Amino acid sequence: MPKPESFPIEKIFVPTKQKKAVNPETVAEIAESMLEIGQQAPISIRRDGDRLVLVEGLHRLEACKALGETTILGVVVTAEFAEAKPLLAERPEVEAERIKMARLKQLRLEKEAAEASAAALRNVSATQGPRSSSAKGVRDAPKASPGRMAKSKPKSLSDWITQQKGSGGRY
Repeated sequence: MPKPESFPIEKIFVPTKQKKAVNPETVAEIAESMLEIGQQAPISIRRDGDRLVLVEGLHRLEACKALGETTILGVVVTAEFAEAKPLLAERPEVEAERIKMARLKQLRLEKEAAEASAAALRNVSATQGPRSSSAKGVRDAPKASPGRMAKSKPKSLSDWITQQKGSGGRY
């Protein structure tokens, strides 16, 4: 296989049929991967006169564009190879990329679940108040005077009247 080279992204022509197959979610996942570990698999292009035509790697190309890259790694293939490329399932680099994307998706889902769990715990602790004064970063709640208990919000007018009578308040 030819050695990968760097090609200017703006010089690569993408056929209309391929443009219709862009999946924005896949582009975002590949862009995320490229930020973490860089471009691992080069795109395939062929020469057509003075222009370069994309053969394979549309989502990688779009991910590089989304990241603001001006160049992309690619290999020039012959027209025969472009016509008779192996099925995706037969190519080990495609399977490796698929596994990597699945791993990234799993990591993203785990991160989102952890963030949601932490937010839920914050909400629960905010509604229950501090449990002990030794908790770090938690202010002491104002204490009720010894003879009085803290009042809960009445649910109805009759509850409020009963609460007022019990506390000696005016109603």
